[in-house]
Amino acid sequence: MKLTAFITVAGLTAAITTSCSSPQVKDNELSRDEKKEGYQLLFDGSTLKGWHLYNLGDTASAWVAQDGEIRCLPGTDAEHGDLVTDGEFENYELKFDWKISKEGNSGVFINVVERPDIPTAWASGPEYQLLEKGHHDYEKEMKRSGCLYGFSSQLNPVELKPLEEWNHSVIKQQNGKIEFVLNDVVTARNDFNSDQWKEAVANSNFKAFPEFGKQVKGRIALQDWNKGISFKNIKIRKID
Repeated sequence: MKLTAFITVAGLTAAITTSCSSPQVKDNELSRDEKKEGYQLLFDGSTLKGWHLYNLGDTASAWVAQDGEIRCLPGTDAEHGDLVTDGEFENYELKFDWKISKEGNSGVFINVVERPDIPTAWASGPEYQLLEKGHHDYEKEMKRSGCLYGFSSQLNPVELKPLEEWNHSVIKQQNGKIEFVLNDVVTARNDFNSDQWKEAVANSNFKAFPEFGKQVKGRIALQDWNKGISFKNIKIRKID
């Protein structure tokens, strides 16, 4: 009886200690470690504060904050377009969770220049591709999720989680050097200051857009592409 009681109390103490040392972090909140590391939330979990429609400002659109997610709702009569951050970012680590509808196609653009003479976010910002494996472009290796869209196939092969499950992505940029990560696997690396990058852009379909890929600072944009896409836990920290 005494030994049983001791084991029970010891187990309870261990459970309490574990719970106190590793508290469960809710969606769209920062953990204690993330706060120490300097992360900030780009989505508060309930509003689109800090975001606006590209070149249209604070306009009601197909993008909504709903059930703790930023969602782009397909098939609506609302204004469509890419959702961009109010602020600009240069050297940073961005992480986010996302899930996409069947045959969905979306992306995250970085270094976006927002000007009336630049029609869309993708006309200036390189893209971290998000593509569901049922999409007809999935067999094109430079269009799979985690790719630097149109420029390189996955550096290391990785599959998406099943539909309705969340994927986790990271984008790092430091002095123009980028690294993309999908579900803990590095999928792309490049240097936007290099001659190789400039040559690649000059030989791509983006050569018709004079501002494409020239910046290493700018807004972050979420792509609207007529299919459902959801984001949560969008967090960013500045890196030196």
